[in-house]
Amino acid sequence: MSIYRTHNCNELRKEDVGKKVFLSGWINKKRDHGNLLFIDLRDNYGITQCIIDRENSNFSTLEKMQLETVIKVDGEVVDRSEETVNKDIKTGEIEVLIKSFDVLGKCKELPMPIFSDQEYSEEIRLKYRFLDLRRKKIHENIILRSKVISFIRNEMNKLGFLEYQTPILTSSSPEGARDFLVPSRLNPGKFYALPQAPQQFKQLIMVSGFDKYFQIAPCFRDEDARADRSPGEFYQLDLEMSFVEQEDVFNVVEKLLVNTFKNFSKKKLVKEKFPRIPYKESMLKYGTDKPDLRNPLIINDITDVFLRDDIKFDIFKNLVKSGCKVRCIITKDTKNKPRSFFDGIDKWAKEQGTSGMAYFTFDKDKEVFGKGPVGKFFSKEAIEELMVKTGANIGDSIFFACNKEKDLEVITALARNKIAQDLDLIDENIFAFCWVIDYPMFEKDKETKKIKFSHNPFSMPQGDLDKLDFGKPLDILAYQYDIVCNGIELSSGAIRNHIPDLMYKLFSVAGYNKNQVDQKFSGMINALNYGAPPHGGIAPGLDRIVMLLANEKNIREVTMFPMNQNAQDLMMNAPSDIGEDQLKELGISLKLKK
Repeated sequence: MSIYRTHNCNELRKEDVGKKVFLSGWINKKRDHGNLLFIDLRDNYGITQCIIDRENSNFSTLEKMQLETVIKVDGEVVDRSEETVNKDIKTGEIEVLIKSFDVLGKCKELPMPIFSDQEYSEEIRLKYRFLDLRRKKIHENIILRSKVISFIRNEMNKLGFLEYQTPILTSSSPEGARDFLVPSRLNPGKFYALPQAPQQFKQLIMVSGFDKYFQIAPCFRDEDARADRSPGEFYQLDLEMSFVEQEDVFNVVEKLLVNTFKNFSKKKLVKEKFPRIPYKESMLKYGTDKPDLRNPLIINDITDVFLRDDIKFDIFKNLVKSGCKVRCIITKDTKNKPRSFFDGIDKWAKEQGTSGMAYFTFDKDKEVFGKGPVGKFFSKEAIEELMVKTGANIGDSIFFACNKEKDLEVITALARNKIAQDLDLIDENIFAFCWVIDYPMFEKDKETKKIKFSHNPFSMPQGDLDKLDFGKPLDILAYQYDIVCNGIELSSGAIRNHIPDLMYKLFSVAGYNKNQVDQKFSGMINALNYGAPPHGGIAPGLDRIVMLLANEKNIREVTMFPMNQNAQDLMMNAPSDIGEDQLKELGISLKLKK
């Protein structure tokens, strides 16, 4: 028996009435009823109500005790009266009558309340994260995270995967985000990099003859924070498989995610066999490669309709002639929506830095017409063609925008979400997964106009490898894929390029010569020359998986010790200044900008 407790604060039940017990925990709440003082004692497992009457010599001391003080109470389990039973907690049928108590840990005045989930500033929450983590909601989120990771490990073992650890100190990569660099004392002037992902190492594990690898891997990227991305570090389920095609990877990941989401959430999965959406189709229909399939709205390209002579909407017609495109969103049965709804969407679009969104409603008197500010510019025949092309009916409305393709994708994707939210079309009680596939191998850099890899440079291109047209690199598709849930990208993956000669050719398209490839990827390219199996994998983000399961909008709420938006740990004061002795030992001198 522990000297601190006979039971935890979630264990005692009606059958324990009459038992002498001692419990330890934090004073969560106090309620003074004059002759009786009620104390909610909290530990990791739950809450037990304890009571002490005024005749007890400890009453006045406990009455003045600061909340969150850690105490041990010695007492007896008693029945609650029927009218005072608390059905919200598992110990709600009993309470503990305190005989005596000991203070185990004193508490200063609190900078924030613990017994409520009231929102506080990020600075306060992160500076006192150890207090923030005591609060019920986030405490449960962190426990959920632990259980999800344990479940995933068990599922991966069932699927025949073995867990291996890869190095934390490695070499810098020329692709991807910025590296975190670590100076080497034993090799002055040289630096390690913290891994952005175990990408090269997990491929080397396959080359080493291990068939199925996984790891709960820490990854480090010097990126700005977002709601779904922590600055600095994050964790992913990293996995790789030998002798597989794309569908083999999909089958494994689908089994894992279906089992995980069914086990930890009551929300319904729309489909257990996830839809496969080609990248090009995704960008057209949803304006993004991270589509939220809970949203039923679809984007249509109607550029060719604006070539008609009987459309007099000259602003768009002139833009189309200059190479712009027109895309639209149809909303079903919205003819009775007030004018403020339509004008609100147009105003919102202008606030996003665009020229707005034109709109009208498909209506019919003796013949079809467009009811709305720009409807008069469209002939009956043009409107009928739009209805056929978009599947619209009388009573539906159309919102449309015109711009260069990339800019148009951005605004229509945002508009699709905005309109769906305003019309309350998104079911918050479902998970809608999909695969986005057939990514282009290369893309053109917006600023430099040079060809660069669009995704993972180690991916296998699609098609007959002997007939690839490297003169048209933007036409080459890759066996690259993303898995998306409710508009959140969980991971990117690929079937890997295991053929060295092909890798040199692909890197040359992106501007790397053979020597640069040999230098930057020496371990990888050398290993592939010694018999590499076809292999592929993926790395779903654990933080994002738990965020979805916990129904949180910000990844900070499922991360135990996150940094703030400026990549600072306010609790531990990191990053911190380094003393001259340490810098001298590393052969480093600082030249700071004023």
